[in-house]
Amino acid sequence: MSKKKLNYEYCDQLVRDFETVVKKPIKTKSPLYYTGVDLGTACIVLAVLDENYKPVAGAYRYADVVRDGMVVDYIGAVKIVRELKEELEEKLGAELIYSAAAIPPGTDLLDSGAVRNVVQAAGFEVTSLLDEPTAANKVLNIQNGAVVDIGGGTTGISILKDGKVIYVADEPTGGTHFSLVISGAYNMEFKDADIYKRNPKNHKELLPTLKPVVEKIATIINQHIKGFDVNEIFLVGGTCCLAGIEDIIERKTGIFTHKPENPMFVTPLGIALGCTDKPLD
Repeated sequence: MSKKKLNYEYCDQLVRDFETVVKKPIKTKSPLYYTGVDLGTACIVLAVLDENYKPVAGAYRYADVVRDGMVVDYIGAVKIVRELKEELEEKLGAELIYSAAAIPPGTDLLDSGAVRNVVQAAGFEVTSLLDEPTAANKVLNIQNGAVVDIGGGTTGISILKDGKVIYVADEPTGGTHFSLVISGAYNMEFKDADIYKRNPKNHKELLPTLKPVVEKIATIINQHIKGFDVNEIFLVGGTCCLAGIEDIIERKTGIFTHKPENPMFVTPLGIALGCTDKPLD
């Protein structure tokens, strides 16, 4: 079996294990827990790993406290992270002390302080602050290629060479734009369109309507990978849950495009894998 295929299987199995513990946490006591906090535009996710970095619990909540990768409702973000933390502590019967967090590529000077402050204010000791593609790659284990993180507000593009990020970009197109298109096409309120697109049963019907937005994302990808030797594209982020999105991007870019079984949880798990028991200075 090729190393590439093994990487795919590791990623998908880790996500499956996480989905299982979201529904039924593993209550066996661990002397240490590592948490990843993903402050997404559409959804906040907490992933908890045990001392061996195996998934034991997780929780998520759809929210509107982050826009285009920036925290716009600080108090609301703190409240949600604290509530999810307390919910998981009750389920595990243990205190969650250490956490890592992440920021979109290229926003470290703008919003890293806000993200760190949110997680600290929720009761965690922050041990690591990663950029999202680096976090995702802890799960994907990519040596060469492009990680495309399509979130609620933005599309983050990161190019890796020999396992290192050598280029990052972040463009304002994502799941919010999907919801706006659905809202107009179906004459729905925005919030109803947002909920409608999350249902996998609606994806086949929605794909033709959303195809122009997906093609725009593919054009953005093409613009940023131009001049780099990119032979594979790896999709992560909640918006990539749209069935068939990978086929449109592959046709438009002409580059093999891989999507994990559930791309929504790749980055949160990678953030948790980047957590340690040594707080940041």
